[in-house]
Amino acid sequence: MAQNRGTTAPLIVSFGEMLIDFVPDVAGVSLAESTGFVKAPGGAPANVAVAVAKLGGRSAFVGKVGEDEFGHMLADILKQNGVEGGGLLFDQNARTALAFVTLRSDGEREFMFYRNPSADMLLTEKELDLDLIRSAAIFHYGSISLITEPCRSAHMAAMRAAKSAGILCSYDPNVRLPLWPSQQAAQDGIRSIWTHADFIKISDDEVAFLTNGDPYEEKNVLSLWFDGLKLLIVTDGEKGCRYFTKSFKGKVDGYRVNTVDTTGAGDAFVGSLLVSISKDRSIFEDEKKLRKALAFANACGAICTTKKGAIPALPTTAMAEDLMNHSNN
Repeated sequence: MAQNRGTTAPLIVSFGEMLIDFVPDVAGVSLAESTGFVKAPGGAPANVAVAVAKLGGRSAFVGKVGEDEFGHMLADILKQNGVEGGGLLFDQNARTALAFVTLRSDGEREFMFYRNPSADMLLTEKELDLDLIRSAAIFHYGSISLITEPCRSAHMAAMRAAKSAGILCSYDPNVRLPLWPSQQAAQDGIRSIWTHADFIKISDDEVAFLTNGDPYEEKNVLSLWFDGLKLLIVTDGEKGCRYFTKSFKGKVDGYRVNTVDTTGAGDAFVGSLLVSISKDRSIFEDEKKLRKALAFANACGAICTTKKGAIPALPTTAMAEDLMNHSNN
């Protein structure tokens, strides 16, 4: 919350979209077949901000929602979860973004977005609170904010401010193809800021999309590596994750849970890992510490799949520790 601004805990600032996900109340049906929807707050960067706060970290969110009922609901959710809201703006002329998310019987998702344009797309460079961004230890962002102007220019300005202040930049491309004009535009847009990051988390599906190759072939993953990157993580769903640094690489197993909805699992993972990194930067050089942090992040991601929606399903530290203590993995 705003009164935490002066505390000494490292601040993690998330930049991008916050929206409402409408999730069918029955899994395994199409949007057309669904007879009811559960309203769930979401948007990957906002999910990460809440994940950080729920795990005892300090976070702020920078983005824009509509001056409408949903926008104020989302602002309240950030506040209730302890996220600093000074970077959240309201747009009088556009609605809060909506996404309808179908859950297949395996818990995987398909998306239909309502952004025409939505408020998050209209954030401008001059509206940015650059002091808030420069006060961060870590600046986290995705790729959806790169799709259209003026938000793309705001994203680039925020990233430049973070880089010039020596802030660690964290990137989760979070591919959402229906939002891009074409597959090629998505690949080009996502790669356009690739080498600005210090830490990148990417899913196995996204490796396949960006490399046009098998995501489990190491040469394809390593084609995404560049000099200056500190850590590249590939998440493999319930199988866990793979990690790559310039000095070492490996795999950390996931946790078996009863998956209901995978929405937000990657954001729970990222939020958890960013909290660990903010507390101890030596994780990048210390494989034992990194593996411990990744096991915890895997647990956070797994727990998030056991409930519908993203933010409502994000775990606390105690929940993640309980899963780790009672797991057969």
